[in-house]
Formats: sequence, structure tokens, C-alpha cells
Amino acid sequence: MVQTVTALYDTYDSAVSAVDALETAGIPHSDISIVSNNADNRYDKNHPTHAVEDAGKGAGIGAAVGGVGGLLTGLGLLAIPGVGPVVAAGWLVATAAGAMTGAVVGGAAGGLVGALTGAGVPERDANFYAEGVRRGGTLVTARVDDARAAMAREILQRYKAVDPARRGAAYRESGWTSFDPNAPAYTADQVAAERHRHIGGGI
Repeated sequence: MVQTVTALYDTYDSAVSAVDALETAGIPHSDISIVSNNADNRYDKNHPTHAVEDAGKGAGIGAAVGGVGGLLTGLGLLAIPGVGPVVAAGWLVATAAGAMTGAVVGGAAGGLVGALTGAGVPERDANFYAEGVRRGGTLVTARVDDARAAMAREILQRYKAVDPARRGAAYRESGWTSFDPNAPAYTADQVAAERHRHIGGGI
């Protein structure tokens, strides 16, 4: 049976380290995804992607970019409703992009939350992860069989993953209840303030 293991990171570098470790452990890059807020234009805007179009045709982002060398060679830019600009690669974002261009758009059925819940992530957690990306975080997901799930979770936790219970409680203290795909995306200044609140301004 396949499980989806997921972690949110405050910094892109931590997420990249987690992705590299998953690949080193033998998890194929076709089973890993990364979605990172790009409000600060960290990723070069001169590298466009046809992720939405390709996903709408049924192709994953990895298949669209082709080649070898790991998941991160397939990074591209994408806009997700309620999240804003992201740099992303992998099966999860291809699923989310397909939902945004297909017939299941709307509410929790489309976009990032829908892709996560469709992969077996509980809806409450999916809303938290989508909100975490909206606020400047980076999400890493991996599809693994039962025998490798514990190993994959340990790898994801090794690189300073956010504690969903504590961070979710912090979000709710400010009045947040669930991810809103119609909410305005965070600006670069808002992302910087959010990072400072949680990690002292590191990127």
C-alpha cells in the first residue's frame, strides 16, 4: 500500500536537503514533490514552465521537463490560487495544476488542498500545509510503500520540519480556520515578516 508522507519547512534550503536525502535513500524523484513560495522571486523568472498546460494534458511535471538528475532539475514556476507564485516540481503539483485546469476546479476539490487530500492527506492537514506554503513555506511530499514510510518520515523530520500542531495553533490564534483559495497571496514583505516571526528572519 502506498502512503503519502509530507513535511513543511520554513526555509527552501531545508526542503532541498530533505529532497536530496530522500533521493539518496532510493526514493525515485518521480515519487517526490516540492512546492515552495516564490513571492520573493528567489527563483529566476526567466525560467518559465508549461506545468499547467502539461498537467492539463495528463502529463506530470517530471514527464514534461524530461531528463534525469533528480527532482530539482525539473523546477518551474507556477501560480496556485490563494498561494500565489511558487517554484515547484513533481507529481503533487502536476495533480494540483491539473485540478486547476480541469473540470474539478472549486473549493477543496481543486488546487493544492485537493491534490493533497486526493493523495490521502487528511483535509485538516492539507489545509494547514497549503496555508504554510501561502505564508512563505516549502512543502515536500513523497509517495512511499508501507515498508519505507517510517524511513521517509524520519528523513523529512531530520531537516527542521515545522511542527504542524504548534504552527497550526499559532495560525488559529490569529483567527485562521482553513485555507482559502480566494484569499490574496502573501506579498514578499508579508512572507519576510512571517519567516521572522517563526525563525528570526532566516530564508
